[in-house]
Amino acid sequence: MGKDRGNRLTVAWPRLITVVLCAAILTAALNSCRNVVAPPPCMPPAFTVIPAEVKPGDRVTVSAPDAGCDARYGQAARVRVELLNAAGTPVLDELAPMTDDGGFTLVFTVPADMSPGEAGVTAYPYNLDWCDDTGVNNRAAAGPPTLVRVSCAQRLVPLVILAG
Repeated sequence: MGKDRGNRLTVAWPRLITVVLCAAILTAALNSCRNVVAPPPCMPPAFTVIPAEVKPGDRVTVSAPDAGCDARYGQAARVRVELLNAAGTPVLDELAPMTDDGGFTLVFTVPADMSPGEAGVTAYPYNLDWCDDTGVNNRAAAGPPTLVRVSCAQRLVPLVILAG
């Protein structure tokens, strides 16, 4: 009987090892949506809009510091800044240079025909999948932008337009 018990244990070890290896492979496959050796995701730095209240014709500064992570946007990186009216329609769309780490400064003039009320400013890396959460810098192909933002919210900083 002791010999039979030893044979069962000898057969059980390969089965146990097989189960553990299958579990490890399954776990790795389920977690493979993000490369675990890649740096953590690096989202664009938060930007500011100064001043918070303006009249048509006033100048507004939109800026962001460099990100605290390795953004790697590239030497020719640009940022798209949009001024949206109360209905969310862009009334101004500007591109500006951005550092490899996401820092930028853009000064624009509020259009003279801008209606008083709540408006908003957005700023995000241009021609780049900035919503990517895998930590991979997905620079888009040259030519017209084809990327559609689907996985993260667009940051909107309020800007109050006062009557001129």
